[in-house]
Amino acid sequence: MTTLAMTQPFLRRLFERLDSAPQPVGAEAERVLAQWRAARRGVAPPLATWIASPRGGFVFRKREGQRDYELLSGAEALAPLLSSSESARLSACADRRAAVRLRRLFDEALRIGEPVLAIFTLVEQGRDIASVELIAAPLALADGALGAVAGALSVSRFIFPAPARPMRAPAQPGLVLFALGSSATLGEQVAREIGIELSPHEERRFEDGERKIRPLADVRGRDVQIVTSLHGEAGETGADKLLRLLFFIGALRDAGAAKTTAITPYLCYARKDRRTKPRDPVTTRMVAQLLEAIGADAVVTIDAHNVAAFENAFRIEAVALDAQALLARHFVQRIGDAPAAVVSPDLGGEKRAELFRLRLEATLGRPIAKAFMDKHRSMGQVSGEIFAGDVAGRTAIVLDDLISGGGTMARAAAACRANGAARILLAATHGLFARGGATLRDVEVDEIVVTDCVPIAADVATAFGAKLTVLGVAPLLARAIERLHGGGSIDDLLERGP
Repeated sequence: MTTLAMTQPFLRRLFERLDSAPQPVGAEAERVLAQWRAARRGVAPPLATWIASPRGGFVFRKREGQRDYELLSGAEALAPLLSSSESARLSACADRRAAVRLRRLFDEALRIGEPVLAIFTLVEQGRDIASVELIAAPLALADGALGAVAGALSVSRFIFPAPARPMRAPAQPGLVLFALGSSATLGEQVAREIGIELSPHEERRFEDGERKIRPLADVRGRDVQIVTSLHGEAGETGADKLLRLLFFIGALRDAGAAKTTAITPYLCYARKDRRTKPRDPVTTRMVAQLLEAIGADAVVTIDAHNVAAFENAFRIEAVALDAQALLARHFVQRIGDAPAAVVSPDLGGEKRAELFRLRLEATLGRPIAKAFMDKHRSMGQVSGEIFAGDVAGRTAIVLDDLISGGGTMARAAAACRANGAARILLAATHGLFARGGATLRDVEVDEIVVTDCVPIAADVATAFGAKLTVLGVAPLLARAIERLHGGGSIDDLLERGP
């Protein structure tokens, strides 16, 4: 249970949270606690046994007749809190606040005879730099009295921008940019393109899976833009990321931000944009309502699943970017003088494929053929075998907004091959590659082209090797952010590209 509310004021001043039934999140604290529980036999494990068999973490013994503790082992485990040059006795440590934290937590663990978990924030030069989990578990002396403590630290550093690097453009006054979770790399690239530093923030996960997130930069009266792609990945679903984004926008609003814009290169739950069965949820509209309710002023995405549905779902500014200029520049080089065709893998994406075909025609100055594949999806099953169009002897570019399981692309590639295509190139803005792209691994294609809207997992990159090409969207997002912040035409950006 959380006992902080029942503790003395001096403990509340030292710790943000104090639990007498701890469930640590950090690996170090969790490991030491598990070892302590395994060694317990109704009473606290003996100090002599614990010291004789090193178990990680650190061990302190209380000095007889004194309110002081002496370090017996594990100085390296305390490095994030105490310098390695510190004295073994807490009373002689130069960092008095750290020493007092340890002593008072140890006193509490010995008082109740149970492990205690404390959570607090490390501060350096007036700035919050890390969240710390500190576990303290009692050990018994030879006479059975509790007089020593085993413990461990788990430190979670807050996310701060990388050191300053050469910038491409002057800084944008009044603009603040954050990047959440696995979108940090993309956020850094966008910040560098704009000429600003990525602003720091804190993310903390509690033992029950709940999260806390807050900005670590002053946002009052500022135009704040948040880069976060809402895709699912190992350990975190799209829903998790959406909730984190909502909480962060709420925190920014509470902190006085003048304007908040969600930059979501991949927007989750956008595939269900209409009812196909009775009582179906229209999740595109529901996501829009959530973002509006929390106070977002604008939302930006790249290649929405259905642009019309995306734009109509929001009552705030909704900017639908696309990667067609980026993809066109790549495929112009790949096609060369060879005859080509643009293929839509289903009828729903025919409009997207047609716009891309027209762009290629205008760029190459010659006709590009088109084709499409019939597809029906019901109860998770995909059917439809009709293929229409001329791909014989041509380079077939199969274009879609995303690759998820890969089944749609695999069917289209097989149809192109059966109809005589000379080369088959797959293209999608969002490479989700569910199940590691297993469905596509044995499909005979010449190239798979995606963007970095969604980071590519290491196993996917390894599986596809040189066949996989990833195009960067940072310049596109940077130019869009500049126009949203300082004024400028988004339509011109889409027409000409970044």
